[in-house]
Amino acid sequence: MRLLSPLPLLIALALCALPARAADPIKIGALLPVTGGAAFLGGPEQRTLEMAVEALNAKGGLAGRPVQLIVKDTGGSPEKAVSFARQLIDEEQVFAIIGPATSGETMAVKAIAEGSGTLLLSTAAAEVIVNPVARWVFKTAQKDSHAATVIFQELKRRGLTKVAVLTSNTGFGKAGKEQLERLAPEFGLQVVVSETYDKAATDLTAEVTKVKAAAGVQALVNWSIEPAQAIVIKNARQLGLAVPIFQSHGFGNIQYVKAAGAAAEGVVFPMGRVVVAEALPEKHPQKALLVAYKKAYEARFKEDVSGFGGYAHDALLILAQAVKAAGGTDREKVRAAVEGLKGLTGVSGTFNLSAADHNGLAVDSFELLTVKDGKFAILGAK
Repeated sequence: MRLLSPLPLLIALALCALPARAADPIKIGALLPVTGGAAFLGGPEQRTLEMAVEALNAKGGLAGRPVQLIVKDTGGSPEKAVSFARQLIDEEQVFAIIGPATSGETMAVKAIAEGSGTLLLSTAAAEVIVNPVARWVFKTAQKDSHAATVIFQELKRRGLTKVAVLTSNTGFGKAGKEQLERLAPEFGLQVVVSETYDKAATDLTAEVTKVKAAAGVQALVNWSIEPAQAIVIKNARQLGLAVPIFQSHGFGNIQYVKAAGAAAEGVVFPMGRVVVAEALPEKHPQKALLVAYKKAYEARFKEDVSGFGGYAHDALLILAQAVKAAGGTDREKVRAAVEGLKGLTGVSGTFNLSAADHNGLAVDSFELLTVKDGKFAILGAK
């Protein structure tokens, strides 16, 4: 029980004074890439959900019923995600689905959730997941456009105007490329070269060479969630590309830093604050929750916390709060309750959801971080 107690907010939300409807469990499905190239996302999310569900059940579950978590390992495959989504809905008859963790998978199952009236709380980032809005589909990761905005604000602050863009050939990469190219002119920036690479690439020398050869490149922005993003950094430094390197919010797992080694030093990226929780001011509204979650996760699993696990934490947090607000597990009432959540502090930021906004996070949910001495640090912090 000592490992569960550091989750005070999530546990508190589970203590709903609701009448028990039945002893049968509330089934919650999870579509996560526990193995494969996106395992840096899915692994922490699975472990976070297991820990949080255990905490919920120790305090009575949801609406007086135990929660049963059913995890399906998609391996990052949209085809598997579709098959497992149908299995969870048709055979397991789950109450809600958390995930998928990648944008391509989420877009593949979005229509399935919508058509079946199953609440889908995606932990992926692409803005198209919730734009346009689908009644039953929400997401807990911050918006691509907000990530691009934070990066471009920093470029403008530094007086840099010519940028190179590299993106992976995934749903996340495609969505990021669109946002970067769309927003660049608003910040007085010129994208002088934009290249897409294979998500499974093991060498990106050719793509980085094109960046180096492009006239006047002052900064490189890479947008990926796969291990290839570490290869981009290594190849860039090996070729002598000395410009600042910016990564997307898909860089928030310290394993990527370890994979890039010394080349990662100085890389800048937007991210939620959990990986730098202890460095936040004592009065920061997220600090207590972030420190509690971080300590619980790292004590239990003996690995560094990541921002990705936080997306899963927030999905379950939103679901628990919505069940409480709805007064039970009526699907439509819970769905409507999710849209009504305001001022809910999570790992990824403060959620203010509505019928028009199925993400609910503002641009200030991001902190601009950097790699300093092989660790994550707040940019500019002393």
